Amino acid sequence: MPALMRSCLKVALVCLCGLGAGSVVAHTLSESLSAWQVQGKQVQVQFTVPELEAKRLSASGKDVPPASEVGAYLAGKIGVTADKQACTMTEKAQPLAAIAGFMRFEFAFECPNEDDVAVHSDAFYELVPTHTNFAQIEKSKGEFSEHLLTDEHRDIELNGGEEGDLASASFFKYIQMGIMHIFTGIDHMSFMLGFVLISRNVRDLMIVITGFTIGHSVTLALAVTGVLRPEGQYIDALVAFTIAMIGAENIGDSTHRPKWVALSMGGLLLLMAVGRWLNYGVILPVLLLVGGGIFGASYLMLTGTVREASRIRVIMTLVFGLIHGFGFAANLLQMHLPKERLAELLVGFNVGVEVGQVTVVLTALAVAHGLSKIRLGIPRPLLTDVASSFLVAEGLFWFVTRSMVW
Repeated sequence: MPALMRSCLKVALVCLCGLGAGSVVAHTLSESLSAWQVQGKQVQVQFTVPELEAKRLSASGKDVPPASEVGAYLAGKIGVTADKQACTMTEKAQPLAAIAGFMRFEFAFECPNEDDVAVHSDAFYELVPTHTNFAQIEKSKGEFSEHLLTDEHRDIELNGGEEGDLASASFFKYIQMGIMHIFTGIDHMSFMLGFVLISRNVRDLMIVITGFTIGHSVTLALAVTGVLRPEGQYIDALVAFTIAMIGAENIGDSTHRPKWVALSMGGLLLLMAVGRWLNYGVILPVLLLVGGGIFGASYLMLTGTVREASRIRVIMTLVFGLIHGFGFAANLLQMHLPKERLAELLVGFNVGVEVGQVTVVLTALAVAHGLSKIRLGIPRPLLTDVASSFLVAEGLFWFVTRSMVW
């Protein structure tokens, strides 16, 4: 079994490096974001453009053009119709604050009526045919949906039938949605592979997976049914912090210096809490940062001083599961959910998430078993240190970038 787990750790390192490379490649894709809010005859849209995309509009293709130029371009490319009649743009290209590396603009439209509203975007397709816009729609009744705008699909009919599609979908479709949420989420994949790193044997692995499953099942149900609706941006940042915590626990264990690791992780959050208090661009609440710092430092100190850390690790994975459950729910909350099949959809999606998680873990174990058979090994201390350092760096990078406006 030790040989198996050593090989498994090697697989995790390779997979994590692959995910890191994948995330870098993803930044070279042509993409933008839009958020459309429909209130009767009024439609507001916030359009977010990465500076990488904005550079395509400059003469050189290498310089970021002025905000006025980007705003004017977008104003001529997006539109809204009602009953097939064009809505009037009442506010053109109002620049908004955005995080580093992005430009954000707000537009407003007035429609002649509220019938058959549809939104449209031609932005960037003439420059990059493979460009994708991730569009979020919010209606006046609080309904959310998420769509992809592409060169072949530039319009979204807001009175259309995504809810009908989900209402008539099979139970397997709901399972498929959950599976794809795992396979397409780099942060969730990193977290699952981190399970392999903190587990010394298969028993430990089953313990952490059990705690995580219980946690995310609870909050997924609470969020989808409307009992709890946390701020999505906060959840994204906390998901990243859980990834860093897994790596930090391994580093503290391997170096036998959990105190310094705990103080570093806790100190970072407390420092960010001070930044939030002084209004230095941190968006997470002070109490959340302080509480997270105390919890993280206390947990790392505790696991570094007990022999059977797996006995208390289930508590960590339970708490982290609660956080990830809200992240899973965000994917569903952006769709028109059929209320009459909400329980079935919830169960199916949750089953799909479990299938995706188990597939990731079993694949790592299967490959690890094959490597152990051919005696292809690597010193475990070196492997855990490198892989854990990668997790900490990856998690903290995402955490800081998702927690601040630069």
